[in-house]
Amino acid sequence: MATSFAAYADDLVFTSWGGTTQDAQKEAWADPYTKASGINVLQDGPTDYGKLKAMVDSGNVSWDVVDVEYDFAIAAAKAGLLEPIDFAIVDKKEIDPRFVTDHAVGSFYYSFVLGYNKDVLKEEPKSWADLFDTAKFAGKRTFYKWSAPGVLEIALLADGVAPDKLYPLDLDRAFAKLDTIKKDIIWWGGGAESQQFLASGEAPLGMFWNGRIFAIQQTGGNVAASWNQNLTAADVLVVPKGARNKEAAMKFLATATSADGQAVLATRSGYAPININAKTRMDAAVVASLPDAHSEGQINLDMGYWAQHRDEIAKRWYDWQAK
Repeated sequence: MATSFAAYADDLVFTSWGGTTQDAQKEAWADPYTKASGINVLQDGPTDYGKLKAMVDSGNVSWDVVDVEYDFAIAAAKAGLLEPIDFAIVDKKEIDPRFVTDHAVGSFYYSFVLGYNKDVLKEEPKSWADLFDTAKFAGKRTFYKWSAPGVLEIALLADGVAPDKLYPLDLDRAFAKLDTIKKDIIWWGGGAESQQFLASGEAPLGMFWNGRIFAIQQTGGNVAASWNQNLTAADVLVVPKGARNKEAAMKFLATATSADGQAVLATRSGYAPININAKTRMDAAVVASLPDAHSEGQINLDMGYWAQHRDEIAKRWYDWQAK
């Protein structure tokens, strides 16, 4: 994804995570928005929280709409980094109330799942505990690189912690569990990279956003996912404080959260829509493959906990990774 370009005054800059997900967002939202408004939408990325904060602090904001993780949005709003959503433009009543705040609206609803390459593994892993069983499942395993919801919860579940006892996270226990496979971990920093590791067999099993497994399958890759104890969360869309094209950004959010926009994105990406009417516009087979069709044993990641503790967890996380 290009990170330097000339944005004209009337252009809108949308920043997301790259790869197949951003391609789907462009098709579902940016292209229809441009057709309807005449405003060109430039694509940038990947999302970088430090960069977003630096833009706002300097008053030189070049991003108009940014796809971020939900816990970051909560913390960023408290820190004054985000514009309030204009609900005179964005139709709040069509958005699942779990995925809307005064400063953010849902982008998509996803699950972390255990993904594996069927060409490489002779046996299919079925639980997070299998991800830590290097005797039964040889090879590298891949995890999300950044300090964010997911990895620590997976380690605790693999170690036998009950889902309703995850929070507050027992960090000592989680890191001790991760220590048992640390030398076998390859870290992915973005969805496109995670797809590459899995599809190539470089890391034949690991944690993935469910849409990335879906994307590999759509191109004929022989991969699969275990939905056992899938971990759910949502990405949300925000407008950085001081964005140059604030009104246009709000209209883009209206397109992105519309039933049509969400239906197209869900169909292309495999992620669930946050618009409550989107599924009526989707094929029943696609609806049946979405994260919210796998609700049995599903675990909701606690975004409020992470928003409160992200910084302290991050320090320990990156210190541990560096050792």
